[in-house]
Amino acid sequence: MAASSRTRCRARWCCGRGGRSADGVDPRRPEASLRAPRSKMSAGAARADADPLDLAIVGAGPCGLAAAVAAKERGLTHAVVDRGCITESLTHYPYYMTFFSTAERLEIGGVPFTIPEAKPTRQQALAYYRRVVGHHALNVRQYEEVTAIGRRAGGEFVLHTRIRAGREDRIRARAVVIATGGFGKPNRLDLEDGQAHDRVIHYYKEPYPFFDQDVIVVGGGNSAVEAALELYRNGVRVRMVHFLGVFDRGVKPWVRPDIDNRIASGEIPMHWGSRVSRLEPGTATIVRDESGAATGVPDHTDDATAQPHASGTATEVPCDWVLAMTGWRPDRTLLHGLGVHTDPHTGIPDHDRATMETNVPGVYIAGVIAAGFNANKIFIENGREHGDLIAAAVAGKG
Repeated sequence: MAASSRTRCRARWCCGRGGRSADGVDPRRPEASLRAPRSKMSAGAARADADPLDLAIVGAGPCGLAAAVAAKERGLTHAVVDRGCITESLTHYPYYMTFFSTAERLEIGGVPFTIPEAKPTRQQALAYYRRVVGHHALNVRQYEEVTAIGRRAGGEFVLHTRIRAGREDRIRARAVVIATGGFGKPNRLDLEDGQAHDRVIHYYKEPYPFFDQDVIVVGGGNSAVEAALELYRNGVRVRMVHFLGVFDRGVKPWVRPDIDNRIASGEIPMHWGSRVSRLEPGTATIVRDESGAATGVPDHTDDATAQPHASGTATEVPCDWVLAMTGWRPDRTLLHGLGVHTDPHTGIPDHDRATMETNVPGVYIAGVIAAGFNANKIFIENGREHGDLIAAAVAGKG
């Protein structure tokens, strides 16, 4: 997802206005807002020996945090539990990424996102969401994984959790929100015997660790194209592999001529309709995939963009690392364990859009997980609205 100068996220986020925010924080000094926010609840208040919470939220991304703010504003007790840190997915984005949309489309909880630049960086977004947590004194339990969710006879939910030290705990709640986002599980490569995964990386942050290395970028979307271009311009020997015969339609139009020219000149070798089938020390085997090649053809079949492989031909190439920019999918394990139905064609959990409640009473969804297989349907700008719908529904059941 990185570009030659500043990477721009495909999500429709952010911009800004100069000056200080409403809570007096100078946006140019994000560290000033990170004063170790502490929950107003005691450490044991959400546990199994206490009264049940009104709402337990799984996932501390922007949409999960928005749900927590909405719950608190309606007087509902809550806890936000995440196996990682606050906005964990953002920490995996390229270090120098710049978001696309205006700042107000990123804002949650009525906390202004004020920055001097036109559009925020990854660092500014990370600082902003931590400021939201501190401003509202949200109950966020970081690095605590929800391993299972059960339900008692009276309808109360019990969340079984595990912290990094291995200690297990339980949280009781009247209702549950699953807001685990779209980065639950990577789409892994189909390598023989599931081998050499330590050389396969699903997050790309910056090119410098790969200097003077042979890197294969797998994928045909924006993240793959922009990573390949940035690697190429920073001393990396890079080639691309895509199972289709064309790039994804969503590749940014101002990036497309650059990658097309690099491929046509041979500066970035391209293997269309192919896949990485095997990794050995220092090498990789790329196989022409008949089914993938049949799915698409290059825009110009007579130009230099197609690697001249016969169908089924295996080619061994130098390889130190594989960047698998193959996308992610939501982790629906908790939803399925609760009995939530999911459309097999769209991947969308069965839910009421007016309340975000699923077919299981008391179980709600928020954010990207509600989009199913098409993660481009829901962004921060519309996913943040789910929290108000959920809080209103839970408060209404009183």
